[in-house]
Amino acid sequence: MAIKLLQNPDERNDPPRPLLEHLLALRDMFVFAAVAWTVCVVIAAVFSPHILSWLKSPAATSEEMLQGLDLTSGFTTAMSISLWGGTAISFPFLVYSLLRFVFPALTNREKIILLSILIFGSALFLAGVGLAYSKTLPMVVLVFQQINEWVGLPVTTIRIEGYISIVLKTIIAFGLVFQLPLIIFVLGWFGVISAQGLRDKRRIAIVLSFVFSMFLTPPDPMSQMFMAIPLCLLYEVSIWAVWLKEKGSRSG
Repeated sequence: MAIKLLQNPDERNDPPRPLLEHLLALRDMFVFAAVAWTVCVVIAAVFSPHILSWLKSPAATSEEMLQGLDLTSGFTTAMSISLWGGTAISFPFLVYSLLRFVFPALTNREKIILLSILIFGSALFLAGVGLAYSKTLPMVVLVFQQINEWVGLPVTTIRIEGYISIVLKTIIAFGLVFQLPLIIFVLGWFGVISAQGLRDKRRIAIVLSFVFSMFLTPPDPMSQMFMAIPLCLLYEVSIWAVWLKEKGSRSG
């Protein structure tokens, strides 16, 4: 299959079809996506105790303080985990349903480009999630505990709802922010921006990285640094990626 794509990069495999068939295919896409999302939410709900244990790991030094203080704490926590976790688990199936709908209308070259973007974007998202989970969240918990002790208000109980909210928002924010190189590269691919233009805006980009980090992370300097510094590095990677694309276009 891969050899065929390379040999016939401009070949399409979808002959013209009536509008009704396209509408039926669109309906099937939405039905498949809805069913997949529902099944994944149910699966996440069933395994919510295990997912909760994974989410509590960054607070290892304070895990015994995490408590549910309301009668509905278990239910609301399980609902949050099932909805967010189910959406994350269903993402590959949602992408598959979309690709199944649009692929027949694309050339083989466009399919390769789209698949490469999806794979690279998924890898960047996982990298952001890994950094948030392994480095940022443990630092956030430690910093807040130290601030509480410094102020003279040691915390003996942490509401599980508030903790889960911070963890999920931080993980998702890091995963989305790590899509920056991909977005910049796509814009560079279509000629919207250039490598030289990115270099000229480097200082502005650095300032914006710290501003975004201030709003997207918990209010402590360390977690903001953990997001802002990778953002600046990813911006530099984006400059080189766009430059290599421009160089390849000129040589071609």
